[in-house]
This record gives sequence, structure tokens and C-alpha cells, in this order.
Amino acid sequence: MLWTIIIILLVLWILGFSLNFGGNLIHTLLVVALIVFIVKLLS
Repeated sequence: MLWTIIIILLVLWILGFSLNFGGNLIHTLLVVALIVFIVKLLS
């Protein structure tokens, strides 16, 4: 489940760079997903 969310956010992030879609929301979601991923790895 976590991997699916991370992959979707990465795809949206790449699309955000290429199509200027979503603005800062995509970058914020990517940072949140990265933090959750790191916490899950450490625990």
C-alpha cells in the first residue's frame, strides 16, 4: 500500500515538472510521503 502511494506521488511529481500541474501541492505531498517512508524504514 505504501509503495503504491509513493509511486503515484512520484509520477504526479514528474508530471508536475513537465506540465506545471498542481503547483506546490504535489511537492508537499511528495515530502510527506518521503517522511512517512523514512519513519516506516526506521521502525
